Order: sequence, then structure tokens, then C-alpha cells
Amino acid sequence: MIDLRTDAIKTKLKIIEENIDLVKENLPEKLSEFKALGLVKDGIYKRIEASIQEIISICSIINSDLKLGIPSNRDEIIVALSDNNILSKKITEKIKELKGFRNFLVHRYGTIDDEVAFKDIRNGLPDFNLFKEEILKYLSSLREV
Repeated sequence: MIDLRTDAIKTKLKIIEENIDLVKENLPEKLSEFKALGLVKDGIYKRIEASIQEIISICSIINSDLKLGIPSNRDEIIVALSDNNILSKKITEKIKELKGFRNFLVHRYGTIDDEVAFKDIRNGLPDFNLFKEEILKYLSSLREV
């Protein structure tokens, strides 16, 4: 039997869900309104960053628990999950994009282009749910074995 830390994974999925719900509640329809949010905008950025970090953490837990190899970087973790049919190719690419956006938020926080970030956030919100669905589907498939 596979010894996977499902409770930890589900807790992290819940954190992602709560963060994304907060982002959705506070993300305005228009860029001009987004730019005027001040601290709320910073909070949106931090919630997105934290959610992406949780995705990476979930992938790391699965990679470690299933002993899929010792990766030299986070991209290798994501590829290992894809290669082992835990994540689809589509969500693998989405995670790579999200990881890139997270790095952008973390390393260039003072010079974020709000217009680009606003568009990326609006377009990327569904990806969090797609990731959650794939992980829950995988966890469910383990119970059937």
C-alpha cells in the first residue's frame, strides 16, 4: 500500500481554496480598480504567491512519499508527477506557469506591472481548481487500489 500524507495534502488544498476564494472576493473587474486597491492589492499578490507555494509543496510531498527520485529542482518534481501520470500534461504546464508567476511576485515585488499581474491572476484563477481536481482524483484512485 502507498503511504501518502493525504491529510497534509488535503489541508494544503483547503488553504489554496480559502486563499483563492478571498482573491475572487476582492479582485475587481477592471484594471483601474485593481490598481487603486492599495494594501488589498498587496494581499491579493500574497495570497496568490502562498497558493502557488502550496501547490509546489503538495507536489513535493507526493514526489517524496512515492519515492519518485531526488530532484535537483522543483521543475523536476513537477515533471516526475507528470511522467508517473499523477498530473496531466496540461496541468503540468499550468503549474510551471504559476511557478514562474510566483517567482516574479517574490523576486520583483517592488516593480510588479499591475496590468500584467491583473491579467495573469484573472486568467490563472481556474488553474488552482484544475490542480485541486487532479490531485483529489489521484487520491481517490489510490483508495480504489
